[in-house]
Amino acid sequence: MKILRVTWGLMLSGLIVSTAWSATPEKRVTEMELVLPPAASPVANYVPAVRVGNLVFLAGHIPRDHAGELMTGKVGVDVSLAEGQAAAKHTTLALLATLRQELGSLDRVKRIVRVEGFVNCPPEFTQQSAVINGCSDLLIEIFGDAGRHARMAIGAGSLPLDVSVEIAMIVEVE
Repeated sequence: MKILRVTWGLMLSGLIVSTAWSATPEKRVTEMELVLPPAASPVANYVPAVRVGNLVFLAGHIPRDHAGELMTGKVGVDVSLAEGQAAAKHTTLALLATLRQELGSLDRVKRIVRVEGFVNCPPEFTQQSAVINGCSDLLIEIFGDAGRHARMAIGAGSLPLDVSVEIAMIVEVE
């Protein structure tokens, strides 16, 4: 008897990434060679995560590149759509770092419930959803169907520290 291994592919930046859904989220992060940054400390009077029952509410997170530098600028002016999507992906890594710190392991995630994305952009920019896809696509790649979520993508005239995106998330956990 021949056993068929089923995989799922997701198009990210023109590359098809294939992931076996038998892997756990922690394994997928490792297989994708993603590096989660250290969980950020709050820069104002708030906490990065609040757990209520089986839900974790993650505060708005901002993007830092692999060197730890803020990813700044208005999408559509100073920053291209692709760079905005990369900023959303880096923000997602920061969110996951906070989530891992809160839970001990991403394998405890039952479902990504909601993503709230804000894009620093001029009034005429209308591709906020495409920018926040940088976050959504990565969550689906890591968590599979459990990564599919409700979402909003909003344009903002400015964001703290002139970052390109800010993203908050609500997660159901075991």
